[in-house]
Amino acid sequence: MIRALMLATALAISACASTAVAEPAPDRVPADQRVPLDFRRTTLVVRDMEASLAFYRAIGLVPIYDNIIRTPRDAPTDAAAERSLRLVFLRANDDYIGIIGLMEYAKPEREPRPARAEDDRILHPGDIVLVFNVQNQEEVFARAIASPGVRVGETPHIVTYPGYDGASVIRVNFSSVYDPDGHYIELNQVLSDLPVGE
Repeated sequence: MIRALMLATALAISACASTAVAEPAPDRVPADQRVPLDFRRTTLVVRDMEASLAFYRAIGLVPIYDNIIRTPRDAPTDAAAERSLRLVFLRANDDYIGIIGLMEYAKPEREPRPARAEDDRILHPGDIVLVFNVQNQEEVFARAIASPGVRVGETPHIVTYPGYDGASVIRVNFSSVYDPDGHYIELNQVLSDLPVGE
């Protein structure tokens, strides 16, 4: 029921979107190698929902769920609730796996973690890295860094990684930013898989 509602919402939002969305990626794991586990969602606790939404929508994610969740569930207002938060889900090309959740607490208020120092470019234990594949690096990167509160990690440049097969290299136009809460985000355009030595 919830999945059907989320799908209907996603389709409605997609129909109104001003930019085309790429087709969902096919299953990449053969049926006989699949495991009984899907990685559904990463949820980020944020300080300012509107600032976070501005960034994630700028890079191309589409909101599919946006609700106030109170405890107890029948509390009519935040004042009557023990806990209240806003929860938003956004999707890329799949509305079931790989969803980003954004959670902002209204009650009780949560103290933010100390802000990352402006010159701190080192990832630390407890940090997370979110990796997005994009189709137009220049446009997405420009929209990302124009969002309020976003900081540049690395500007777009070509990097190579060993291929999965051990006999090729993967060329990527790599870039990174820090979102309004300091989460480290890679925005990468995969260029090609080449045999080693080419």
